[in-house]
Amino acid sequence: MTMTEAPPVSIQEVSRRSGLSEPTLRYYEKIGLIDPVPRDESSGHRRYSGLAVERIEALSCLKATGMGLQDMRTYLRHLDGREDGESPARLRELFLRNADRVAEEMDRLRVRLRYLRLKADLWDAREQRDGEAERLAVQEITRTVPELRQTRSGR
Repeated sequence: MTMTEAPPVSIQEVSRRSGLSEPTLRYYEKIGLIDPVPRDESSGHRRYSGLAVERIEALSCLKATGMGLQDMRTYLRHLDGREDGESPARLRELFLRNADRVAEEMDRLRVRLRYLRLKADLWDAREQRDGEAERLAVQEITRTVPELRQTRSGR
């Protein structure tokens, strides 16, 4: 049985499978990122089809990368064939742009990590009463501070 043939599932099950919270699933439906979800006639609860679950799992992966809602919409339009002129080149550009964004985030995190490790080295040197190691740690921290400040502004 394929996902598209699977019986409909509850919002709790979709949340469990996708890792997206129930409020996020409702929000995605509200803003049209996912199609309106049919309701169970007796309870009124949402019942997600296998196809909807597949799409939500894809959205969950995109969200995990930090991709924005507009880029997610572009991706879904391509999957649906609703966007005339959407091409593999445009989607490749979308994913490369997001990969560049993640790489920049990683660079900022590396600077923050370096600063924290240098501060730990400084306190280790002080605890060991190692004046030379303390001097070197302060020197490296001083060189790192301007770069660290830039990470706050997102540059």
